[in-house]
Amino acid sequence: MLSAYIRALIRREKSRLTDDFNMISYQYHERITYMKTNTTKSVSNEREASALSGWAMLGINLGLLLGAAVWLISILVAEAKLPGASSLWWLLPAILLELLAVVLLCGHFTLQPNEARVLILFGAYQGTVRTSGFWWANPFYARARGKIPLPPGSVSPEAVKAAAAKGMASSLMYRKLSAELSLRVRNFNSEKLKVNDKRGNPVEIAAVVVWRVADTAKAAFDVDDFESYVHIQSEAAIRHIASLYAYDRGEEHELTLRESADEVAGALRKELQERLDQAGVVIEEARLTHLAYAPEIAQAMLRRQQAEAVIAARQKIVHGAVSMVEMALRELSEKGVVQLDEERKASMVSNLLVVLCGETEATPVINTGTLYH
Repeated sequence: MLSAYIRALIRREKSRLTDDFNMISYQYHERITYMKTNTTKSVSNEREASALSGWAMLGINLGLLLGAAVWLISILVAEAKLPGASSLWWLLPAILLELLAVVLLCGHFTLQPNEARVLILFGAYQGTVRTSGFWWANPFYARARGKIPLPPGSVSPEAVKAAAAKGMASSLMYRKLSAELSLRVRNFNSEKLKVNDKRGNPVEIAAVVVWRVADTAKAAFDVDDFESYVHIQSEAAIRHIASLYAYDRGEEHELTLRESADEVAGALRKELQERLDQAGVVIEEARLTHLAYAPEIAQAMLRRQQAEAVIAARQKIVHGAVSMVEMALRELSEKGVVQLDEERKASMVSNLLVVLCGETEATPVINTGTLYH
């Protein structure tokens, strides 16, 4: 009875532990599901903003500036003529109006064709102006959208020392990012990259990428520096595409880097677009500009290509020779020129193949006897 009681106790504890484990597992999966469904990726979307005509606002601002100056001068003249008058109370409003006119003049900006400016007010994105011309907007809109550190070695030590002596070393190590973005089509010609193809052979590859900014908000706020982002992601995509294809001589209907330039370019453009969509960039074209075996295996691969070319030529020669021999035997048989047994046919085939497939001219040998003696 004691053993039965112990077994029942063990079964009950095991059942309770199983229930606790299932409950913990269920709560864990519920928590993971909640985190996945409630985690959103911050993506900026461009929205158009309007700006006032710069010429109209220039006239208004200059009028305010000159009017405030005339008002200030008249107050000072009146005070000089009648000291102790109450005109000094108007001195402060005149000075404030003059300062306001100067501040409003800072709101003017120009945009060339295919340029845009993102409007940032105290860190908040307000919209994008894409229309070229002379415009005026809130003078408190930021002129720069941030700054990024320069890569190591881009500034000479002498320049760093000279800036440190003037107390400007920190500003020298950073590059400001302008609020104005170019929408023009740009080219990026990558350097020669050494990668391994699908078969593991080291190859050198380079490509040119034609791109432009399509969404200014993504380009300005979703990546740190969209130009360097394009360069880095382009090189990564080129390396990945090169590893998906063999250099040449693939299997039947297999795409290769050397023989399938259009298909490889399409695959490269598609992958680049997927990578750069986060930066608001559109890929217009992407093509390989350099493709070669790495120097360490170039000679070996050249010999292999030469051997493959010789084999292909030999196969074509043999195929043509066999066709010619077959045609000769068929013509002789159909026209009844001569009756040949199997042994004579074999001798004729051998002689014709030697003549047709030989690299040098054949030397005829006159047989004064018969085939059998």
